[in-house]
Amino acid sequence: MRVRVPGDARPRVRDDVRDRSGPQQGGRMTVEVFRDAWGVPHVRADDELGLAYGQGLVTAVDRAWQVEVDLWRAQGRLAERLGPAGVDWDVLARRLRIADTARRVHDALPEDDRAWLAAYVRGIDDGLRGRPVAEVEALDAHLGGTTTREPWPAWGPVGVLLVAHVLFSTFPRLLWNDHVAHALGDDAVGLFDAAGGAGDPGSGGSNAWALHGSRTASGLPLVAGDPHRLLELPGVYQQVRLACPGVDVVGLAFPGVPGVPHVAHTGDVAWGVTNAMAHHVEVFRERLRRSSDGWRARGPDGWEPASVHTESIRVRGGADVPALVGETARGLLLWRERPDDGPAREVADVVRAAPPGGRGAVTGDDVVERDAWSVRFPVRATADAGVGCLRRLLHVRTAHEVAGVLRDWVDPVNRVLVGDRHGTVLRVVAGRVPDRDAGLRHRPHDAWSDAGRPPRWVSPVDPEPVTDVAVDANERPAHADHDLGALYAPPQRARRIRTLLDATRDEPATAASTARVHGDVRHDGAARLLAHLPPADADRSADAVDLSADARRLRDRLLAWDREMAADSPSAADFARWRSALVRRVAAHPSLAALHDDAGAGPVLAPWFVVPARVADALPALLDADCADPDRLRLDGPALARAALEDVIAEAHAPRTDGTAADDEAATWADLHRLHPLHVLDEVSGCASPFRVDAGVGGDTECVRSTSSTPGVTHRSWRGSVARYVWDLADRERSRWNVPFGASGVPGDPHALDQLDAWLDARTTEVVTDWDRLHREDLP
Repeated sequence: MRVRVPGDARPRVRDDVRDRSGPQQGGRMTVEVFRDAWGVPHVRADDELGLAYGQGLVTAVDRAWQVEVDLWRAQGRLAERLGPAGVDWDVLARRLRIADTARRVHDALPEDDRAWLAAYVRGIDDGLRGRPVAEVEALDAHLGGTTTREPWPAWGPVGVLLVAHVLFSTFPRLLWNDHVAHALGDDAVGLFDAAGGAGDPGSGGSNAWALHGSRTASGLPLVAGDPHRLLELPGVYQQVRLACPGVDVVGLAFPGVPGVPHVAHTGDVAWGVTNAMAHHVEVFRERLRRSSDGWRARGPDGWEPASVHTESIRVRGGADVPALVGETARGLLLWRERPDDGPAREVADVVRAAPPGGRGAVTGDDVVERDAWSVRFPVRATADAGVGCLRRLLHVRTAHEVAGVLRDWVDPVNRVLVGDRHGTVLRVVAGRVPDRDAGLRHRPHDAWSDAGRPPRWVSPVDPEPVTDVAVDANERPAHADHDLGALYAPPQRARRIRTLLDATRDEPATAASTARVHGDVRHDGAARLLAHLPPADADRSADAVDLSADARRLRDRLLAWDREMAADSPSAADFARWRSALVRRVAAHPSLAALHDDAGAGPVLAPWFVVPARVADALPALLDADCADPDRLRLDGPALARAALEDVIAEAHAPRTDGTAADDEAATWADLHRLHPLHVLDEVSGCASPFRVDAGVGGDTECVRSTSSTPGVTHRSWRGSVARYVWDLADRERSRWNVPFGASGVPGDPHALDQLDAWLDARTTEVVTDWDRLHREDLP
């Protein structure tokens, strides 16, 4: 695509930049960077290698700390920089072989893809060279010593991509389901699965919708949505525009990874993704045996060799920590940990007595059996992450071309809504899954069963044409061919988006009108919980419910509430307090006591085993099941619902430490529902995030405006929309977008937090692509 250079922005050649790979070897690259009013980088180059270099360069300038941390995570070397705070992650990263897998994937790529990645890496290295990073300086001042920068490895971008998705699957949930089955019985698993993992730390929600041109003012499609992930500082997505002859793409990039795989608009075609909630990562119960001949694992055909070794994790300011790393024919080993175990003790004392139930029994002086789980990732099993799609997506011009490229996508499995200027709208399923019956997707498999044999990978299904409206919100798909999982979100979000879009059916949609859907805070799922409150007429019955006057007034406010989780709503705050009190009551009930036992999954996966959090997800299903069969769980839901009302009243009037009453009954939802974005430095004792964010927000987990908290634990919001977008296929400059914080990840930069106010109001701003409206920036 031909681009015009503004008269005041002559191309500048970096004399110190030479392309050292690919057909341009020895040549010079012209790379320009422009910015819009929000600091979003627009990179322009002579060819795609120069473009990759430029994207790496601006990423290093804008997100230096973020990309370095994600590389350290991929390498399993976080503790070398953070000290003990990084050990738990490093142990998991070594066991999941992130770095080794990234190398395998990189080395298996065609030469042109490796050259493209190499150009990006050189841009990262040039941008980081000599650049002061505030967070690194803070660490050095706090921990002592100097952090030495190392050049990025060639496989670095692949490693960062794997880090972004290694916990973005249901495999930790499979471990939780196994825990539930052992604690409460097999039939309880379905109750906890009913919420679709809505509050799981690593699962991703997301909304996406597409309108065919028959529903729009322009006659061409609109594609819109908002991906939901952990709210991190800096933000998980990077707004960027990439342009060279034949390429002009606006979209969202993962800092540290070239291209814009998930959400983008090329001018001719646009797309956005949601999590397909597929069962693509499998877990196996392994039984291992160690003897003088080494390690062996019990597979479908008997005992077979297993690879087990010890790696040493360097810890800043402390002693090295050993990590036991292993792999079977099925996957990477996660050792069952016990409360008193740490990695060092585990390695030093790997021969242990059997846990309850006879598993892990010692069989002789020189032979010991040990239980573990193994995890089979498609990327590891096939040495393919779909990285080749990243470069090819920059060149697509039609919806069918997008679908064709995404046939080679691997992980994670996405549903993709895509529209083009020809008027075509498609729903595409992209990713690689093992062929597994639906009934076998809820729990780990026995490694020695037939499930432990190499899987047959399911080919992508054909794209589905859309002729009116398509909505994806992680719900169970209507088409059986698209049903690749077991853990789907409740249908409320998807239904609500369709309702909002159908309400304006008589008014042709525009990008601006469609963007209003992002801000909807209706909580249709609340009705299931409120149904467990005693009705108002119960107070006048012969068997009147014994509630205090304050509790009856609270109950009446809840029943009259409009179900809107609006930021300024006191009734939404009432609902949240009552729901949390109810969660705590249910989680502490003796019937669920066994859930509180340590499942042995280790500290990084421990958030998936926080009982109040999992109870909060499943609360409607648990209470409904109790009403249908009071002998099943013996919770006595109505009594717990009444007691929770009294708990809220007691908490509201509990004395403060200064002796005054708390009495926060007038608090709004935003007073309780404060943003809690995560920053790595918050994990380091004595350090803190350099960004100061103190803001309340509307919405809730099941709302279209999804802002997750953990009822029963905290009202603070730690996950939500990490971007919002509306792609207009008639005119890209009428498209709209926004991220939670800003384009920059540099503390104190004017563009670090300048999009926060708009994000809090669920507003978006127009995309700017006219080069004359941008300002040119000198490269470092």
